Amino acid sequence: MAIYMKHTSCLFSLEKAIFLSRGSRFNVECKRYVRGLRRKPVRVTFSEDVKAKEKNDVKVSFRAAEQERDNLTKTSNNISTKSANMVGKSDQIDGLRFERALPGDKRLARLVSVARSRTFREQQGKVLLEGRRLICDALNAGAIPQTVFFSTADRLRELPFDQLRRATLVKVKFEDIKLWSDLVTPQGVIAIFSRPDASRLRFIDRTHSVPLSLICDNIRDPGNLGTMLRCAAAAGCHSVLLTKGCVDVWEPKVLRAAMGAHFHLPIYPSLNWEEVEDHLPKDVTVHVADSTSGPDPNKESQMNTTPSKPGDYGWVSVKPGHQKAHFDEYDSDSDSEYAGLSLPRVDAKLYHENWAQSPTAIIIGGETQGLSVEAVQLAEKNTGHRLFIPIVPYMDSLNSAMAASILLFEGRKQLLKAMQTSSRKWSSKAGRQLS
Repeated sequence: MAIYMKHTSCLFSLEKAIFLSRGSRFNVECKRYVRGLRRKPVRVTFSEDVKAKEKNDVKVSFRAAEQERDNLTKTSNNISTKSANMVGKSDQIDGLRFERALPGDKRLARLVSVARSRTFREQQGKVLLEGRRLICDALNAGAIPQTVFFSTADRLRELPFDQLRRATLVKVKFEDIKLWSDLVTPQGVIAIFSRPDASRLRFIDRTHSVPLSLICDNIRDPGNLGTMLRCAAAAGCHSVLLTKGCVDVWEPKVLRAAMGAHFHLPIYPSLNWEEVEDHLPKDVTVHVADSTSGPDPNKESQMNTTPSKPGDYGWVSVKPGHQKAHFDEYDSDSDSEYAGLSLPRVDAKLYHENWAQSPTAIIIGGETQGLSVEAVQLAEKNTGHRLFIPIVPYMDSLNSAMAASILLFEGRKQLLKAMQTSSRKWSSKAGRQLS
């Protein structure tokens, strides 16, 4: 086998030699093709020429830099001149300077968002007021503005200019005010004020006020509190006192519902019961509003009954949180959780009877928590009564704001009548002495 393979390889090499010989018809040649790179000719320079060229390039670049700097200086001077002319003309309204909010200015969004927080209002001492009427009332009462955002010059002209010179005025787009406004139809003006102090505000036209005070106890609904403040201002109350536990008086919803009442009468928020007594006049009579339907007026025997335990009231909040409340023991077989406790004795009286003949205060409790025990104790201490408004049997109670409005205007009517009677007596007595 090996001999056979050797002869075969020899025969193959012989045929290959014959095939590649010159006399054959085929000629196979192996060539290597290389693609040539096209290059531009490079000039040959000496080192001296290179150095001279570099110096010339440096001089040219330095001159170009100086010229560019001069051009920039001229441009900046022109811009500053134009901006100065612009500020002097378009950034003033009747001599009052203002700023234009640039795109991306987030001052409005930041101030509005944080001013809605009660913690911010208490710590930073800032409140948010929106609308022409509310801002005008605040300025007329002596509140201090810090920043005023407006959309058009006409909106700014509606405000008293003399009281805006210390504030920062910023013109923004109406779309931005609409985005952050709480109103359905924004008026195009929002202001940030320093938190007003009732003792430093000046209240205009207090000649129609009467010696009547409103005490709000545990009023937690912003709408109810704002309505009560508005009714107190309309009834000519002397002051409004808010105990701890009430909603913040500078809440935006309270401001909208009050319609400027914050700047028409003194409002003292977050008071404890000792401070409440300090804000009341001497020889004041304190009454509490009974939110239940009350006894049947046709049955005189029920009118003189006094409750013997907290459950007899139905509108008094008795909770472990009232640590300073004092109760009198009573004998009862009741198994209620308040067995062994009784409330101060306060007689009931219909709202249209005579109960406001001297300086008077009315305590209104919240619909959820009701009156606190301290409120009833204050009424007992100042010879007050439980005032109730008769309603039909199938209704549970009135809204606290509606009950407050009825009692406040009834108290105003009785006080004015008593004042007129006393003035007549005084005038008649003086006439007798002169005669």
